[in-house]
Amino acid sequence: SVGFAVVGLGFGKGLVALAVAAAAGVAAGGFARRQVCGYTGDVLGAIEQAVDIAVLLVGQDPRRIEHLWQMMFRPHFWHGSGSVRSTAMSGIAIALWDIAGKLLGVPCPSLWGGRVRDYIRLYCHLGGGRMEDFYETPVANADRFADLAREAVANGYSAFKSMAVPATSALEGSAPIAAAEQAVARMRDAVGPHIDIMVDCHARPSPAMGLQFAKALEPYRLYFLEEPCWPEMVDSLSHINASVSTPIATGERLTHLSQFRELFAARGCEVAQPDITHCGGLSAARKIAALAEAHRIALAPHNPQGPVSTAVSFEFGFSQAEYIICETVGNDVEWRSDVVQDHHSLDKKTCTVTHSDKPGLGVEINEVAVKKHPFQQELPQQVFYADGSVGDW
Repeated sequence: SVGFAVVGLGFGKGLVALAVAAAAGVAAGGFARRQVCGYTGDVLGAIEQAVDIAVLLVGQDPRRIEHLWQMMFRPHFWHGSGSVRSTAMSGIAIALWDIAGKLLGVPCPSLWGGRVRDYIRLYCHLGGGRMEDFYETPVANADRFADLAREAVANGYSAFKSMAVPATSALEGSAPIAAAEQAVARMRDAVGPHIDIMVDCHARPSPAMGLQFAKALEPYRLYFLEEPCWPEMVDSLSHINASVSTPIATGERLTHLSQFRELFAARGCEVAQPDITHCGGLSAARKIAALAEAHRIALAPHNPQGPVSTAVSFEFGFSQAEYIICETVGNDVEWRSDVVQDHHSLDKKTCTVTHSDKPGLGVEINEVAVKKHPFQQELPQQVFYADGSVGDW
């Protein structure tokens, strides 16, 4: 059987908790995730209607995970490649791996060859999950970026991400470039040379502006520069990646294995960021990881999301050689830890996580707590340029 619940996070986001139950009496949590694409209702509809996904699976053997994944993917005319259907597929596919681990009494990495590392390093967003700090701090306010950077390091993080690049039209003058450079310079001065800083462009710039930002920020030795242009512009990503020493990261908006194949073949990035709750779940993510390993491209899955999604990234990371770091948020809502019990061990001094010995994903969803926080739709974030035209969020 397949069921779900959704809880509200504010800022137009929701956590979708999906459960799949097996005939053996094993219940599994699929995912609890922040709906970053702004279509939580559509994803719920894809599951709730049970017309083209759940109806295919009810009564099937949950241990035949790859077979069931293919059943969700292939019969659909569009091969399950849209973000809405792919997200619904991902939740179900993740739950199936949780069931498999619980049926066998082993953590998920043991299903994939065992652990390849002893711990995983975490990075935070500036503000630690407070969306206003991360998304709405003006790039011109370099002092605020420095303060938030110091806060992240004081909380134990050796790496953090910022959005120190403003929204720009297809071509602008030097002012936004200078503002971004000043913000990054102040962060680097605040935390010193040994803390890893990431800058997320959020695919706002055009290729021309993205290249200018990349070159201006190159002296500050970023850990990576994320989405310097639209992800579908693979040739432009390849050009930017080849033009600077800063590693380019992208992939969170890709939902199809062939998209990653094209990205890697063009050397469009050095860091792949598949979103495991969008790209087809752990089954698809493991295939993407194999492609990345063949190209020696690092893995840093997109995960500004819920506690189950974070546990999924942990389990994936413990099994993949090219996995380098886990994106986390923790201060988005006060009740975050109430809805899920996570058995991974966090060292708050170093912001690293060690593995869980619990079967499956190593988490349990508290369905009673989930129901206390109903989702309320809010207006998605919008960006307008100075002349009133619409920009990319």
